[in-house]
Amino acid sequence: MSTPEVSVIKMYAAREEIYPREIKGRYASLRWLCVWLTQGVFYGLPWLQWNDRQALLFDLGARKFYIFGIVLWPQDFIYLAVLLIICAYGLFLVTAVAGRVWCGFACPQTVYTEIFMWIERQIEGTRSARMRLDKQPWGIDKLWRKSAKHFAWGAVALWTGLTFVGYFTPIRSLIVAVASLGLGPWEWFWILFYALATYGNAGWMREQVCKYMCPYARFQSAMFDKDTLIVTYDAERGEPRGPRSKKTAAPAALVKAQGDCIDCSMCVQVCPTGIDIRDGLQYECIGCAACIDACNSVMAKIDLPAGLIRYSTDHAITKKWSFKQMQARVLRPRVLIYSAILALIITAFFVSLFTRTPLKMDVIRDRGSMGREVEDGMIENVYRLQIMNTDEASHHFKISVAGIDSIALASPDQLDLEGTGSRAVPVRVRVAAGEGEAGSNKIRFTLVATDHDSQQVTEKAVFFVPRGAGRPDHDSHDSHSKHDDHH
Repeated sequence: MSTPEVSVIKMYAAREEIYPREIKGRYASLRWLCVWLTQGVFYGLPWLQWNDRQALLFDLGARKFYIFGIVLWPQDFIYLAVLLIICAYGLFLVTAVAGRVWCGFACPQTVYTEIFMWIERQIEGTRSARMRLDKQPWGIDKLWRKSAKHFAWGAVALWTGLTFVGYFTPIRSLIVAVASLGLGPWEWFWILFYALATYGNAGWMREQVCKYMCPYARFQSAMFDKDTLIVTYDAERGEPRGPRSKKTAAPAALVKAQGDCIDCSMCVQVCPTGIDIRDGLQYECIGCAACIDACNSVMAKIDLPAGLIRYSTDHAITKKWSFKQMQARVLRPRVLIYSAILALIITAFFVSLFTRTPLKMDVIRDRGSMGREVEDGMIENVYRLQIMNTDEASHHFKISVAGIDSIALASPDQLDLEGTGSRAVPVRVRVAAGEGEAGSNKIRFTLVATDHDSQQVTEKAVFFVPRGAGRPDHDSHDSHSKHDDHH
């Protein structure tokens, strides 16, 4: 009896190394333009100065966020929440119109992978040279090339981590601290953590991040429709595919019998995620358009029109729409709704941000003293005013209180506060005997910058009057009146 054959099914396939081929073209140039713009902003912003300070600084220790001429405090966290909402709706809008164009051109994973691949090509050579290098045994040539590549990757990653921390610690002092090894433990941690993340994601994991770790690839289909612009292969024009020479491309009979695709696999070789776009839309496609540049270059060599692989829509391909017809479907209901919501949120965000009063005040009543009777039968409550001057200029402030007849401050009502400073100011508030209702009375504090009248803020508070306090004569008179009425 023969032994039955055993088959092994692998649940997890091993990663196959992808060696993307370098390609030149319109979209490759656009991708590198995005690399220069995004990284110019990222690496350059921490070095800009504004009012003798770093222009963009998130000072967590002082709990102040400096954004050029704007200073935000923890109480302004709502602006960060709204900014995240704007980014989310912006991503929805861009995806509904142009698919994963963000992933293909401006996503940090794409940008740093492009930088790391450029370094790899400069040191290890072209695609075929890199493939040969990986297959050959270890020697001096392989050792120095691999070492140089990883050293360059590490240098870029460390500078990226240092720049990232430079948004939270002034980068000029950070550089000095690094040079003298005087960084704190958390600064070291975040520099190394961010550097390691950059090195690992862009150098080693690359397409694995886009295919398995990024959630955007999984839910993008919910934002796509038949009029979303995506990278598409014109199967009707390209099939049946097969090799051909430039000389045999022209006869009409051959063109009808054979599609324009010559099955050169250039579109696969340049793809950073290793997919074949001719198999249709796939979630691994990041919309980088490298396959479009590759296919157009091949079409030019065999004297065929460009656009076998192009940015288009499902409706445009199936219905053979012209570019103008495809453009007419851009302003469809989904896009209009996203645009209207986004415009409304952005408008409200900037109106609120630029018209806000750079002055904040919190009123905290002293719970240990609910209300006490002082000289002349007056009732006194004690409060603490937490005042924050979010402006970068110093101001002179005046405090006033209202809400009950004869209410007044029994403590100094003026103070000076430096720019972006805060102070807890204790204040005593009094009302005359017999004023106010027993129990809680609503009052309001007003803080005004005397040198800038438009900067003022009003906060509500409660003034507590103990029952029977400050009214002995009144109560005695009521008692005598009731006694006389009885007689």
